[in-house]
Formats: sequence, structure tokens, C-alpha cells
Amino acid sequence: MSLIDNIDNKNNHIKKADREILRDLARELAEIAHLPIQAEKIRLWKGLNDLEPQRPMVCIDQICWNEFQDDERLVLKCEDPECRAYEEELRRKLYQWENFPVDMVIEPVIKVPKAVKNSGFGFTIKEETLATEGKEAVVSHRFENQIKSIDDVDKIRIPQISHDEKETARRMEKAAWLFDGILPIREEGYFHEITIWDPVSQWMGVEPALYAFIDNPEMMHAIAGKMVNGYMSMFDQLEEQGLLCHSQNLIHCTGAWTGALPSPSFDPDFPKTKDIWVFALAQMFSTISPAMFDEYEINYMKPLFERFGLIYYGCCDPLDRKMAEVKKIPNLRKISISPWADPQRGGEEIGRDYVFSYKPNPAYLASGHFNEELIRKDLLKVKKICEKNSCPLEIILKDISTLNHEPVRLKKWANIAMETVQE
Repeated sequence: MSLIDNIDNKNNHIKKADREILRDLARELAEIAHLPIQAEKIRLWKGLNDLEPQRPMVCIDQICWNEFQDDERLVLKCEDPECRAYEEELRRKLYQWENFPVDMVIEPVIKVPKAVKNSGFGFTIKEETLATEGKEAVVSHRFENQIKSIDDVDKIRIPQISHDEKETARRMEKAAWLFDGILPIREEGYFHEITIWDPVSQWMGVEPALYAFIDNPEMMHAIAGKMVNGYMSMFDQLEEQGLLCHSQNLIHCTGAWTGALPSPSFDPDFPKTKDIWVFALAQMFSTISPAMFDEYEINYMKPLFERFGLIYYGCCDPLDRKMAEVKKIPNLRKISISPWADPQRGGEEIGRDYVFSYKPNPAYLASGHFNEELIRKDLLKVKKICEKNSCPLEIILKDISTLNHEPVRLKKWANIAMETVQE
């Protein structure tokens, strides 16, 4: 009996129809993945990330897929839950490639996540949520404050990392049965962004946390110290157990290909933090002064930053008035310029030393009237700023909570963006 026959017997509880659905989708993906344009896009991403860009690069991520649910190409047909997860990923990749690919890359591989368990920092988020329609992923949150005094800081725990090797083997075996002969499968290691204050904002609520920086700085310093120690231990454990990801293709919605990684001592069985990118942010600090940002964020995070190969810093937080502090980050390569930042000031500060990661305002796609000229002017303005200041530029449309139920808007935005960067 062959290996695949043996696997087939183990998975005979899954309908053969599920397997054939996935194999048909995988064949489509494999055909696209082997197109010459994939290698060309990887070459362009490497140029950008190595600060030698040929042109600005464009990505679309964090899409409101709930507003595409009526499209037949995205309707899930598998019954097995694990098969449905693969099906959803494949269908969305194929749909995006067909309709708004911009500079996405389709790789000829099925990634199977390792069964890594992370105990976390000891808190369960206590919150109330409010959704406008009940189906969207983006909802409003009101968090319960669980850290009211320095004694409560002791509730923060060191995350414990473990690996369920049997579960990883099962996942790999099942993926082999599903995709054998069409696409290779690869174990995908664990990735974790680093942020002190985003989780704290969920354990305390944003307003109580911001007041605490004034009213109880001793407590907030204690929180920062414990969080950094926790992250340090977590990454030590991931390295020791050989559980970190490597060969990244994305780092927070953007292409991660670069000639700078991995390090010369890279071991694929035991990748280190120095072999990979990490994404870091402190969105709660949007309204905090540069001095407090330096005191509570940069000073504490430096030891973490130093151990990674490359850093992509920032998200929705406006960083244009904190560039002196941001530039203190070791191994910094990309800086987020959010819709709430001044791109002119950001461009002057970034220059040719870092990637200017521009985040267009997703509200332009959500309004009652879809204004194509407004979008074009915004993208062209930023492109000219970056040309003037020699900034390597990427345009990342993300946080798309709604398209006003007009999915075609995303395709129109993609066309405008690609026309703009290729002019």
C-alpha cells in the first residue's frame, strides 16, 4: 500500500467531493503560481525592501470579504471544517488575483501552520462589542479595565510556548492527501508581532490607560517591563524549539522579500529572530507626546528590536511628528505613514533611508459617492512627495471595513493605483 493510499484510508470520513473541490482550486492556483510574472513581482519587492526600488509597489489586504458573499466564486462548498478553511483561502486568493491583484504574489506552495500553543500574557479580554450589521469582521469594542493598581501588574504572565508535534504531523499528512501531485506542502512556523500597548489597551481600555500614564506612571513602567520580559522569553522559547517562521512573503500586509534576510548563519530547522522581519506598533500612542513615546515605547522595545533582522514599524498611528524617536529603532526598514499623518513631513524625514509605507484612507472607498478623482489625486500627491525626497514607496490599502456594498470599487481602486505607480 502506498503512502497516499494509507492516508486516503485515514481520511475516508471526508467526502471525496471535498478533496476534488480543493484539488481543482489548487490546480488553478498552481497554474497562476508558475507564471513568469510571479518571479518578476518578487524581484520588484526585493528591490523596494533593499532600498533600490524600480517603482512604487501596491498591496491590498484586510478586505471586507463579507460584502463579496454573493459572488459564486467565493461560495464555500466543502463540508469538512478543515477543508473549508483551505477552500476559503484558495478561493480568496484566486478571486483577488482575477479582480484586484495589484502587486500580490502567488507562491506555488500550500502552507500548513505548525500546531504551536501560546499561553499568552495571562489576561482574557473582557469587552462589549457592537456590529452595525452583524456579519462584518470590524466591530466597536468597549473594554473592561482589569489593571487598576500596580498590584494588578502581577497578573501579567510570561507566555509559555509548546508544540503539539502529533497535531502538526496530522495536519501535514492530511494536506499531503489533499494536494499531492498538485502543489508542494510546507510546514509554516509561528509568527508574532511585538506590541506592548495594543494588548494593554484591551486589558484596560484606551482612556483608562492614557490617564494612567499621567496618574500612575510607576504602574505603566512596570507593565512595560513585564511585557518586554514576556516577549523576550517567548521568542527565546520559539527559537529553542525551532518553531519560528522563516522565508516570509508578507509582513503586515506588505511584501517581505529581501536580499537582507535570512542571516548568514540561518538554519531552517532552528530559525532565529535575526533571520526574519517583525512588525511592531503602538497605536494607542497616537496622541501621546514624542517624549512619552520615547520613554514608554522606544526605550523599552529597543532590546526586542535589536534581536530581529528587519523591523516594520507603525500601523494606524501617525508617526510624522515622532520620526526622531522612530529612527532610534535598530534594524528599521519600513515606516508606516497612516491616513492621519502628514505625508509631506513624513517624506522629508524618511528620505531614502527607509521604505515609506503609505496607507491610503479606506474611507475613500466607503462613502456614498465613489470619487475616483479624489483617489487618483491622493495617490499622485504621495508619489510626487516620495519622488522629491527619494523615498522608496509602497502603497498599502488595508483596514477595508466596507465598500458601501459595491465590491467593484476595489477593482477600480486597484486600476487607479497601478496606473499611478506605472506613470
